[in-house]
Amino acid sequence: MEASEKVAPGAFRLPQVPRWRSLLRSFALAKDPLPVLDATLAHFGDTVELYIGGVEKSILTREPGLIQHILQKNHRNYAKSKFTRGFSRYIGHGLLTNDGPDWLRQRRLIQPGFHRQRVAGLTGLMQEIAAETLAPLVARARQQGGATAVEVHELMTRLTFRIIARSVFSTNFPEAELDRLARLITEIQAFFVRSIRQPYLKPWFRLKGQFTYHDALAAEMRALLSRLIAQRQHDNARPQAPPPDDLLQMLLDVRYEETGEPMSPERVLDEALILLVAGHETSANALTWLTYLLAHHPDEAAAIRTEAEAVLAGRPPAFEDLPRLGRALWAVQETMRSYPPAWMVDRVALADDEYQGLRIPKGTLFSLYFHGLHHDAKYWDAPEAFRPGRFAPGQARPVQPNAYVPFGGGPRLCIGMQFALTEMQLVTLELLRRFELEWVAGQAPVTMQPLITLRPKHDFRVRLRLR
Repeated sequence: MEASEKVAPGAFRLPQVPRWRSLLRSFALAKDPLPVLDATLAHFGDTVELYIGGVEKSILTREPGLIQHILQKNHRNYAKSKFTRGFSRYIGHGLLTNDGPDWLRQRRLIQPGFHRQRVAGLTGLMQEIAAETLAPLVARARQQGGATAVEVHELMTRLTFRIIARSVFSTNFPEAELDRLARLITEIQAFFVRSIRQPYLKPWFRLKGQFTYHDALAAEMRALLSRLIAQRQHDNARPQAPPPDDLLQMLLDVRYEETGEPMSPERVLDEALILLVAGHETSANALTWLTYLLAHHPDEAAAIRTEAEAVLAGRPPAFEDLPRLGRALWAVQETMRSYPPAWMVDRVALADDEYQGLRIPKGTLFSLYFHGLHHDAKYWDAPEAFRPGRFAPGQARPVQPNAYVPFGGGPRLCIGMQFALTEMQLVTLELLRRFELEWVAGQAPVTMQPLITLRPKHDFRVRLRLR
């Protein structure tokens, strides 16, 4: 992109991966895209034109200026692509998949549910659920001589799902329903992502009934939530104590300024489903990777624990304590740099545009590669190392905001960012207050599975040793 500044506008052309090469690499891309994308950018530079699955032309970039241009400076010209919109087939038209004026109207309506004061009020709930979820592990460790091993992704999925379920619905899901929902989300994601990376297989998927099958899984997921919403509306219709002060009630109570009308039942379901899916998925993955990293870096875990003991003197942290517990936050931030849950997002140009001599015709599809940006040595010292201290104030090389985008950027910055950071900081503090983390030797190497979010391909075990 630097070279483009020296060329007259209109003359600059991106390097291109030929269609045939993209097609040959599509199988490797579908299986494990990160090494393929990293190798492509290492060879061609930070921005390159290629063909997704050998079919769909796209511009892949990890260049922070271009990413900022698309997400922030000229964001009105860039919408979510048909790929993201296609996911609405399974999870509805909520904030994650919606776009344009309708998205903006919904965002303004829902934003108060995630204001700082509201998140502060959920601190006690988050701590309570973390304690409830870890209590059986404490008991099991005592029975087993002081330590017990756990499947980390399973644990964090259960914990974060409980937190968002209670925050949205003021209720605990039965364990069987929780596990079923987690499996449904994973299976739908895996199929949807494969249909994008290997578009030439779509006729085969239709022939085998795969679209119909996954539509049925989505319908099951929606039916489960519909029952919960219907029960709330039934309870609200009866004279009794005030309804719960949760996110579902907020969705039911809000009114559009221009009409004074409430959301339609279908819209309430769409938004509740997005909050439930996105509200646990990203946090579960980030906490899983954080546990993995702390188990391999006990000195960082000890530093977090020492700071917490000095600040809190044995009491639970309140929301106002969190700014003084920086080490836990830095560890969360560094984890989301190394393993950004939203590892890539897409945008499409709505009209012709230009960026530093690069002509961008209407309809151009962009793949914004956040994982690649977060591991680019031009912006990060030792990018493969786990160094939470790089996020501490006063560093010689401060973090460049445009090079760190774990929650996206611009007006579509994740609405739940404060919720997620607070949740992850509190869970980390509670986990380390109760346990030492030890890696269980003899396990297969832990690899990444980039679906819509970045999760481990297979679960792994960490030993929790009582303190």
